Amino acid sequence: MSKPKIAIIVGSTRAARFADVPTQWIAKIAKSHADIDVEIVDLRDFPLPFFDEVASSAWVPSTNEVAQRWQKKVAEFDGFIFTAAEYNHGPTAVLKNAIDYAANEWNKKPAGFVGYGSVGGARAVEQLRLHAVELQMAPVKSAVHIAWGDFLAVRQGEKKLEDLEHLNQAATALVNDVAWWAKALKKARDADVLTEEVKAA
Repeated sequence: MSKPKIAIIVGSTRAARFADVPTQWIAKIAKSHADIDVEIVDLRDFPLPFFDEVASSAWVPSTNEVAQRWQKKVAEFDGFIFTAAEYNHGPTAVLKNAIDYAANEWNKKPAGFVGYGSVGGARAVEQLRLHAVELQMAPVKSAVHIAWGDFLAVRQGEKKLEDLEHLNQAATALVNDVAWWAKALKKARDADVLTEEVKAA
C-alpha cells in the first residue's frame, strides 16, 4: 500500500494572517513522519465564492470552475490537518466555505486541527469537529491549541513555536493520530473499491 497523502490546509486567507507560522511548523513535524506524504494546501490558491451552487456537490455537480478544481484537490488526499483561527467563538468563514464546497471527497478520512487565538482556538476546533462528523470524516482526539500567551509571544517574535515543548508534544501526538487513522481508513477504502470491482466483474 502506498503512503497516505496528508494535506495541511491553511484555514485563513487574510493578508495579515498568522496561519503561515503554525502551517510551516506542523508541516515540518509531519514531514518527519516516515509513514505519510505531506502537502500544504493554501486556500488562497482556491478563491472560492461564497457557496452559490444549487445544492451540495454530494447531490449535484458544482458548476464553478474553482469549486471543481478544489474538489479534485481534496480528493487527492487520505487525511487532513487544518489550521484553525478562532473568530467570535468559531472558525474562519473562508475555511467553513471551503469545507462546504466539497462533499464526498472528505468521506472516510481523518481530520486533525491546529487551533490558535482565544482559548487556543478550542471553540473553532470543536465546531470543525462537528462539521467533520457530518461529512463522514474521522476527527482525531489529539489537537494542538496555541493559547493566547503563546500566540502573542510568537507573534511578537519573543519565541518560536518549536521552542515550546508542550506544543511540540501536542503536534507529534496529532500527526501520529492522523497518520494511524489515514493508514487504517485508506486500507478500508481500498478494500471497498476491490469489493465493488469484484461485484461488477
